[in-house]
Amino acid sequence: MSVIVTDAGFTADEWTDGFQAWDDTNLTRSPREGGYAIDMANTANPDNLVPFFAEAAMIRIAFPSSADGRGFTLARHLRLLGYTGRLRAYGHVLADQYAMARRCGFDEIEISDDMAARQPAEQWLFRADWQEHGYLNRLKQPA
Repeated sequence: MSVIVTDAGFTADEWTDGFQAWDDTNLTRSPREGGYAIDMANTANPDNLVPFFAEAAMIRIAFPSSADGRGFTLARHLRLLGYTGRLRAYGHVLADQYAMARRCGFDEIEISDDMAARQPAEQWLFRADWQEHGYLNRLKQPA
């Protein structure tokens, strides 16, 4: 099982249509009603996904380790390329990384039940005000 983390805390995963693996060579996708979700490794080239943005209801980027930040870069790159669909991080993302994930363009994070037990919803909610406490907001405040 897994838990979805959003700005509102923990929620159940309502996506039931599975994920299609993306490996930078599989460039043919058959469109489905409502789109499909793509599993993207943190080593994939996001530029190759641009032709599939219209059909991709969600892109899920792997975080095999909390010390590997390539997923943050991929999320930002996908948003800059124009992807407006749902963007999900999954794997080893820590509550301390939630604000960074949201600032990079992720809509949600998928964590294991074990991770949710070690880092309860309160720890994630503590960081849910990610827009308010960014450095750009601090720069806008009068001295």
